[in-house]
Amino acid sequence: MNKKMLIMGVLLTVAVIGQILAAFWLYNPQASAARINTGWGVMMISAIFGWLPIFTFRKKGKVVGRSYVHTTVVVDSGVYAIVRHPQYLAGILLNIALMLITLHWLVVVLGLMSAVILLLNTYDEESESMEKFVKDYQRYCEKVPRLNFLLGIWKLIKRK
Repeated sequence: MNKKMLIMGVLLTVAVIGQILAAFWLYNPQASAARINTGWGVMMISAIFGWLPIFTFRKKGKVVGRSYVHTTVVVDSGVYAIVRHPQYLAGILLNIALMLITLHWLVVVLGLMSAVILLLNTYDEESESMEKFVKDYQRYCEKVPRLNFLLGIWKLIKRK
């Protein structure tokens, strides 16, 4: 593990745990019900993007080893037909959900910090995938957006 990965990992861990704890302690049930309910809705979408990749990779990725992330082919179906990095998207959506639910400055700052780190991690993942799968991954990138799931759904509908 290089120094950059270590620093980013520590910062991400502190931001995520800090945001979750702060959201728990700073929750205000008297706040806007519409905003809080929107936050819970975003959190449900986050859960979908967080869990589906595990099953999709195991089913379609020709996984080698114990971890579902060790795929030997580019997976472009299921949730991966909508976005290239669904679990990073799940993390970002969770950050947004907690910001909406609490709307406290500390939760927002920690959430933005976490979201930026997750976004930056997608670029590292893309470099690794491009080296591993070359042309297949390049074609996949042209077809499926990195994180924009609304655009991904639209493109998927147009492809069918």
